[in-house]
Amino acid sequence: MNTISPTVIFLIVLALLTLGLTIFWIFCRARRRGTASIDRMEGHDFEYFCARLLEKHGFLEVEVTKGSGDYGIDILAEKDGVTYAIQCKCYGAPVGVKAIQEAYAGRDYYDRMVGAVLTNQYFTAPAVEAARKLKILLWDRGYLESMLEE
Repeated sequence: MNTISPTVIFLIVLALLTLGLTIFWIFCRARRRGTASIDRMEGHDFEYFCARLLEKHGFLEVEVTKGSGDYGIDILAEKDGVTYAIQCKCYGAPVGVKAIQEAYAGRDYYDRMVGAVLTNQYFTAPAVEAARKLKILLWDRGYLESMLEE
């Protein structure tokens, strides 16, 4: 009966660990590259990207509104009987209160149940507070990345 030497076991474990770390590094790098390409999108391209992403996550009747005169809403959608008015912001800095106000006004204008702001960034503290008071959903970079991973 042959036995495997401790050196061989160590080398196998080391090889598996190296392979696992390499795969993890490639995954993380691809993930960063994916969101970096989003950061370079123009506003209207980002709106259509978000619309496709929402459709992939079960939203129905997803419609990108016309560019001007949209009352601050970029996407209208429905999921599980709930209607949404969504403001998209592709920024290079945190999103402020103005986007929350636009989503609030647009939600009412389009007679939707839920207003949301979807962004490639995060929100300022005043924006978070305004959203809480006005009952606007905040979908930030972390939420966007989690949607991309699914």
